[in-house]
Amino acid sequence: MEFNKMEALLEKYFEGETSIAEENELKNYFSSSNVASHLEQYKPLFGYIVEAKNEKFEKNISLLSKKKKISWLSIAATIVVIIGIGTYTYFNVNDYFNVNEVKEKQELGTYEDPKEALEATQKALAMLSNNVNTGIEGMQYIKVYEMTKDKVFID
Repeated sequence: MEFNKMEALLEKYFEGETSIAEENELKNYFSSSNVASHLEQYKPLFGYIVEAKNEKFEKNISLLSKKKKISWLSIAATIVVIIGIGTYTYFNVNDYFNVNEVKEKQELGTYEDPKEALEATQKALAMLSNNVNTGIEGMQYIKVYEMTKDKVFID
């Protein structure tokens, strides 16, 4: 009779439907010496649960001290600063070694002779005038379109 009850409890256990009291009953049964021979295969399972409950973790875990954390943080900050300086130098190295080009860039657009300056200014204004006239011609098409549209939709 008790074997049938244990088999039914085992089925409930494997389906995940047992209560804590029923699981304790199974543990007590399988930890005793009078286990049915056809249920012997489940004895290590419930024996392990009892043994695992009694195990304790005894390994010593060393924690990092604050000094070690701060030293790693300072090393990382130093590396970031060095990379930043290196990147800045890499991208701006031409400015340091090409001083003549920098002076030429600063002197761009200055004239010693007033006649040359007048000619360059007139040339620049003529180019500007041509571009503005081209834009105004484009606006003429829009004006014609609006007048035509007004005639079509008003009448």
